[in-house]
Amino acid sequence: MSGSADRPVRRRTFVLGSAAAAGSAALAGPLAPAAPAASAASAAGFGYTDDGSNYVIDTGANLVFKVSKSNGDLTSLVYKGTEYQGYGGRNSHIESGLGTSTVGIKQSGSTILVSVAYGTLRHYYAARSGENNVYLWTNKADTSVSATRYILRVKKGLFLNDEPDSYTYTNSTVEASDVFAKSDGQTRSKHYSGLRVMDYDYVGWSSGGVGLWIVRSNHEKASGGPFYRSLLRHQSADGGGLYEILYYAQSQTEDQRFGLQGPYVIAFTDGGAPSSSLFPGTLTTSWADSLGISGYVPASGRGRVAGVGISGRNTAYPYTVGLANPAAQYWTSARASDGWFSIGGVLPGTYTLTVYKGELAVHTTSVTVTAGGTTTLNTIAVPSSNDPSNASAIWRIGDWNGTPSGFKNADLMTYAHPSDVRAASWTGNVVIGSGSETSAFPCYLWKDVNSGIIVYFRLTAAQAAAAHTLRIGVTTAFSNGRPQVVVNDTWTSAIPSPPTQPSTRSLTCGSYRGNNHTFTYSIPASAWRTDTSQYNTLKINVVSGSGSTGYLSAGTSIDAIDLLP
Repeated sequence: MSGSADRPVRRRTFVLGSAAAAGSAALAGPLAPAAPAASAASAAGFGYTDDGSNYVIDTGANLVFKVSKSNGDLTSLVYKGTEYQGYGGRNSHIESGLGTSTVGIKQSGSTILVSVAYGTLRHYYAARSGENNVYLWTNKADTSVSATRYILRVKKGLFLNDEPDSYTYTNSTVEASDVFAKSDGQTRSKHYSGLRVMDYDYVGWSSGGVGLWIVRSNHEKASGGPFYRSLLRHQSADGGGLYEILYYAQSQTEDQRFGLQGPYVIAFTDGGAPSSSLFPGTLTTSWADSLGISGYVPASGRGRVAGVGISGRNTAYPYTVGLANPAAQYWTSARASDGWFSIGGVLPGTYTLTVYKGELAVHTTSVTVTAGGTTTLNTIAVPSSNDPSNASAIWRIGDWNGTPSGFKNADLMTYAHPSDVRAASWTGNVVIGSGSETSAFPCYLWKDVNSGIIVYFRLTAAQAAAAHTLRIGVTTAFSNGRPQVVVNDTWTSAIPSPPTQPSTRSLTCGSYRGNNHTFTYSIPASAWRTDTSQYNTLKINVVSGSGSTGYLSAGTSIDAIDLLP
């Protein structure tokens, strides 16, 4: 296989049809027993034929699929006699279709492999005898070919639903051509998955005793890390789509990686979740070692990184360990009790290892991985100064965890547009000591929507006689939006330089994830009120020379705000 990451502590997310679990806003539905990886049905019909236009592959279970001989499209996907592939006369394929390609097929024992060559791109479909699965790999070698996703197009009427990532063309358009509003004011978009890549193993639907899923790859050659959010699924009256994102530029924090990605799996079940044996981190593909897949590295050519623990953690938060270099990325959850972690299936090379508290990087180091070896790390000590929460503060709004969690509307914003009827007012000032400082402060600030929010607070005489440092942590920004502050209408900070952030839409497309950055402001003693019975005022404005209007004006997402002694 192209690699895997061991994850000893996991949460499975069943992406079906209805409402979300708190915290991750994960789309969830009724749980059903996991189906086995290989059907118990007879494999007597296993094999392939050529109908002139397509290679027709019968898995010998309940699945027959076709691949175009001219362009490598998936042109038919029949499970138990029902056709699932296609809507609007369109096939399933890489990006929007490759065009004329060289397509070949071969059978090796209990495996059939279809290979597609288009310029420097190589794409593969594999079937295993007796299984209701299609295994896919994609090798994008360079930018000469556009290949940022695989989309499985599903016929209309089979899995209709009304979830955040669903829409119909009768809805009114809120933004661009991909965010819509229903008549009741709730918003819908294919962008609104509510999930980070580490939160899910598969996406799809279940209805009428049939489950159709895409089980994601380990995203070894994808970009954005464990907390990246992207479109996963959409559904409308015209049909649905399931995605495996190979590279997506929206809200992207990393350069594109190249090479073989996969396998990712199209899996049918009898309505339950796909087998955990297909999940990234557990899937093994030794049967593919000798198939000649371009860029394929078997398990024997990979290594492992293991850490005995992480000290200096704030145990109120989950910790994640990530590995990244220009060629590959991996991650795992650190064990809650002691921070132990293990990441397997890693391509040889030197990586930056990052420890995240929540989504905030609090430690980095370098590790080297060798084929067939395990790099064992002693306890990683996170320096106290690396976690900004450890600094004593006069007052603090939120906490430093790399996310806007706890702030007003934060839970909603991963699966809704800011204009959604369910959102609380984006305006309103905040009083320190009220007990609702964080929940009353909006998770996002925009130049054209709620710039100028005021924080009220009192200082003691000793505090008012001293200069202080104000910190504002952000998780991303749109159109270079950044905070400029005014204290008591008498002292105004300089306009800070914009940090590097994704250049695309983010706040309106379900993503607060960019590059965490802390703005610091040195406020002189002369700015404070000397009467300790009076409130000081901190006005936070959003400034930028770019952006549009409304929710597409320059904006930023808040991680934490505090005033230090």
